[in-house]
Amino acid sequence: MNTLKVGDKVPHFTAIDDSGNTIDWNDYLGHRVVVFFYPKASTPGCTAEACNLRDHYEDLKASGYRLLGVSADSVKRQANFRDKNSLPFPLLADENREVINAFGVWGLKKFMGKEYDGIHRMTFIINELGEVEKVIEKVKTKDHAAQILVV
Repeated sequence: MNTLKVGDKVPHFTAIDDSGNTIDWNDYLGHRVVVFFYPKASTPGCTAEACNLRDHYEDLKASGYRLLGVSADSVKRQANFRDKNSLPFPLLADENREVINAFGVWGLKKFMGKEYDGIHRMTFIINELGEVEKVIEKVKTKDHAAQILVV
């Protein structure tokens, strides 16, 4: 896993969001961006994380952040997740793992004694120049906005 680090420039990407729109990274340059990766839409931890960010969305926006959620789920699954939880930010349906691989969050995981490949729950805070400002590797799903807002 070759994860982006503080100071790294985010590589250009395009991806499809939960509404079927193409999201182009270039459209986010000039803004502070929070890109959060989660393993699977509508699972308990991912729901807690997304809802915490939803509940603090106005605070995050007031701090100048734009948010992008990313998982390898389909557009349909992302749309269901968004609708069920009233999420106000785009969710990227990265089924080909292009964005996931660009950020380096795909790799070996362990759960209940089993090893498997999957998405590591991580968040990247990116400055206006498209450079990684902070990486949150130990995401607190129920209090994630607070981890972001302390930057």
